[in-house]
Amino acid sequence: MNKTHFGFETVDEDTKAQRVAGVFSSVATKYDVMNDLMSVGLHRLWKKFTIAVAAPRKGERVLDVAGGTADLSAAFAKRVGVTSATGGQVWLTDINNAMLTVGRDRLLNEGIMVPVTQCDAEKLPFPDNYFDIVSVAFGLRNMTNKSQALGEMYRVLRPGGRLLVLEFSKVWAPLEKAYDLYSFKILPWLGKKIAGDADSYRYLAESIRMHPDQATLKNILEQVGFDQVDVFNLSAGVVALHRGYKL
Repeated sequence: MNKTHFGFETVDEDTKAQRVAGVFSSVATKYDVMNDLMSVGLHRLWKKFTIAVAAPRKGERVLDVAGGTADLSAAFAKRVGVTSATGGQVWLTDINNAMLTVGRDRLLNEGIMVPVTQCDAEKLPFPDNYFDIVSVAFGLRNMTNKSQALGEMYRVLRPGGRLLVLEFSKVWAPLEKAYDLYSFKILPWLGKKIAGDADSYRYLAESIRMHPDQATLKNILEQVGFDQVDVFNLSAGVVALHRGYKL
């Protein structure tokens, strides 16, 4: 059995998927509230920047991978015009049913009708060369085989399409000590007080440390086949946005 990381633990690959599912099933109903608290609202600006860099146009097809509570799906839907007769498409997907249910209900409450599909990012149920844009926000680090998942995203993109990966990354060195204090002391405390689950937020902090840094992730994207990969550091590297094209 191949090994991988679940936070700082070394586990079997099939065990990781089960344990990640447990984390997100636990935090789904408090996920948006915790995002606002953890980032002091900055996650909204990071996602707004992602939409701007993606530059979606009317009529384009968008796949939101690990879309969870549908922040990006809602924003993309408004930009590609899913409500018009000649509009585009946005597919909200996630491997976790609890997260997907929250996202689906949010979209319905906002009057946005888009397809919603529960699926594994490493085995996307979509045809080759179909989407103009694929996005994944704060989901890649939880995937067992990141290269396989990115390869699937590459496969379903049409030539000329672009991938947007928004993810926690390597913070600016002078901030590391303060960031560690926040991540391993304050974040689990917030998780316990707000979501009733300190362990899940401790895992989330650990998973950030185990995720590839900006340069390493850029290299992985290029190895998968993406060209013209750009990296945008946000909030002193707390988060990075990677954009790559399928040529």
